[in-house]
Amino acid sequence: MRSIWNGAISFGLVSIPIKLVNATESRSVSFRQIHTEDGGRVRYKKVCEVDGEELSAAEIGKAYEDADGSMIPITDEDLAALPLPTAKTIEIVSFVPAGEIDPLQMDAAYYLSANGVPAAKPYTLLREALKRSDKVAVAKFALRGRERLGMLRVVDDVIAMHGLLWPDEIRAPEGVAPETPVAVREAELDLADALMATLGEVDIGTLHDDYRAAVEEMIAAKAEGGEGVAAPEPGEPAGGQVIDLMAALESSVRAAKEARGEGDAVVTEFKPRGTPKETGGKKSTSRAPTKETAAPARKSTSKATGGTARKTATKVTAKSTAKTAAKKTAAKEESKAAAKKTAAKKTAAKKAAPAKKATPRKRTA
Repeated sequence: MRSIWNGAISFGLVSIPIKLVNATESRSVSFRQIHTEDGGRVRYKKVCEVDGEELSAAEIGKAYEDADGSMIPITDEDLAALPLPTAKTIEIVSFVPAGEIDPLQMDAAYYLSANGVPAAKPYTLLREALKRSDKVAVAKFALRGRERLGMLRVVDDVIAMHGLLWPDEIRAPEGVAPETPVAVREAELDLADALMATLGEVDIGTLHDDYRAAVEEMIAAKAEGGEGVAAPEPGEPAGGQVIDLMAALESSVRAAKEARGEGDAVVTEFKPRGTPKETGGKKSTSRAPTKETAAPARKSTSKATGGTARKTATKVTAKSTAKTAAKKTAAKEESKAAAKKTAAKKTAAKKAAPAKKATPRKRTA
């Protein structure tokens, strides 16, 4: 690999001559601009705004634009005269645990190669020291006219350096988080945990750029005189929809299990966090059937039997009303019969009662 920078690693009083090599490369498909009418290339010309002449690279310099729009010329000699200790040196300033480096600061990646046989011993010493300490080195270096921050770590048997953004280049995440307070239920967290466990881990090396592959396939088809590849059918737009979070999580768990070949992946009701099961104390990973599976069955049944059910309900209501009226009529008749019997008994009792004897009056002389 071609080196892009030669210098040395400054490790205390130890100096390690190294070459800097790009560790990454872009595989994106690049396009050229053309005139759509005749297919001719469109090129940019560098033209001076003052005299309108096209300029070559040798005639172009650099300048700083002041606030009032005036240009302040800056030459390469001006920049070379600045005190820049790291112009040809990667100066290690400290060793810290890798967890202290914010991934937001990560920038371009490079490999550091020992430059010459004498550099092999100190290079190996630094590499093994980094391995044993389980730390990374924070360093300062200069590249392409500016001083940068870097992080040195071991990749296989090579020292790699990641360019880091300066702390003041990281924006604060103000106004990014949801402003509306949201409560997350334990059941939702349980489902999210189940989905994470079901998706499991992935070998990063097996992932690839599907879009780039499709672009290359389309270009190959057009180069052979075809019309390219057919566009897939557009799906339902995902943005702006109100979803049932629990149902979406349950469906995701089922889909992930089916993709892993775990049967029909039925999801039943979850137990709360920390609730031990009878078989070993693990959390339950089942959940009640979702609306997506239960609701359609109820709808289809009601549609198929809706008219019959209404007719049956009407008949039952009529029968029950008739029975109620008959019962009331019978109760009234029984009440009247009982009243007649009671009156007849009273009359008979009066007739059967013996007449009282008259008391004779005494006569006076």
